[in-house]
Amino acid sequence: MLNDLKNIQIADYDYPLPDERIARYPLAERDQSKMLCLRDGVISEHHFRDLPGLLPKETMLVFNDTKVIHARLLFRKATGAIIEVFCLEPYHMAVSEAFEQREQSSWVCMVGNNKRWRGDDLYGQCLVDGQPCTFTATRRDQEGQAWVVDFRWTGGFSFAEVIENAGVIPLPPYLRRDAEESDATRYQTVYAEHQGSVAAPTAGLHFTPAVLNNLKANNILTEYLTLHVGAGTFKPVSTDTIGEHEMHVEKVFVTEENLRHLTAHAGKPLVAVGTTSVRTLESLYWFGVQLCEQPDVDGMAVSQWDPYTLDDHGLGFAEAYGNILQWMRRKGLSHLSGETQLMIAPGYRYRTVTGLVTNFHQPKSTLLLLVSAFIGEKWRECYRYALDHDFRFLSYGDCCLFLK
Repeated sequence: MLNDLKNIQIADYDYPLPDERIARYPLAERDQSKMLCLRDGVISEHHFRDLPGLLPKETMLVFNDTKVIHARLLFRKATGAIIEVFCLEPYHMAVSEAFEQREQSSWVCMVGNNKRWRGDDLYGQCLVDGQPCTFTATRRDQEGQAWVVDFRWTGGFSFAEVIENAGVIPLPPYLRRDAEESDATRYQTVYAEHQGSVAAPTAGLHFTPAVLNNLKANNILTEYLTLHVGAGTFKPVSTDTIGEHEMHVEKVFVTEENLRHLTAHAGKPLVAVGTTSVRTLESLYWFGVQLCEQPDVDGMAVSQWDPYTLDDHGLGFAEAYGNILQWMRRKGLSHLSGETQLMIAPGYRYRTVTGLVTNFHQPKSTLLLLVSAFIGEKWRECYRYALDHDFRFLSYGDCCLFLK
């Protein structure tokens, strides 16, 4: 099976996407987006505000409550040259801990105009609650195409406060425009809580307080997990086959309470909001499988090909999650922090989710592979329908509801 999957041709997951169909800006009202619904193989068209009435009874919706950080920091050298430092992830430190630092924090960063940064410190300044803050960036070690950068600042502020005021929200490169003031709010879900992403979980951008209230009125349960989205989510598959593509690694954070709620819901409809929620839920299953043979492993680390090489021991969703709960009790943990590199592609068998809310994805992307793994070749019909009926595409575009 693994060899067949690795030989999948990415060219088979291409489709024509005219530039004018890419939504450069969001709609004035989040929940006015159009929504394509695929149920029992039949396509229907709705608005996002209709979601609560379209979900099966006893559904639990699972959200990713990560918060996009102002990851783009612009520095100016004495010569006038502008150097952009794009924060990807903390260097050898948990995300929450890195944001709490009050004097110094080291991050793995992409550096724009890198050839003009010859090792001298970069300087910047901003206001935090009206108080001046001066900060410096020192380039240290190279990590592949990225660099470890040491940030230092004055004022005793947390790094979260500094980056919030000094940085710029990082928009997807395919929008081909600079971030504007409104993006700081609109490229963020209304329920975002845990800082750490450099890209939004865009399926969640359609939700409003009114929609969330209507979900509750319709007895739809909600659960919030955290997966911090990395810049690798935009990494195109540039190889002929997906076996040659290296998936990006992303950070997962779930609580014991999350796992208990999800385990108790097993056997009922479970709908993931966005591909990041899917990857979190499915990665947790495979971590539960790993624990069958490695009960004393130190932490969660799901690799790209684990689902295609591991023996699942016939575990169901609840049993796998139960393994994690037992492991957490043995370790004395109230929450689980881990990493996933999981690739979901055609041939993958979903173990947790029965539905998916998601936007329309780029051609030849790993996200489109994930959708195809869920609804099969129907993805072509859905995307063709969307193109023929004036749906808007990508991060600020319209969305889909796929139900098994």
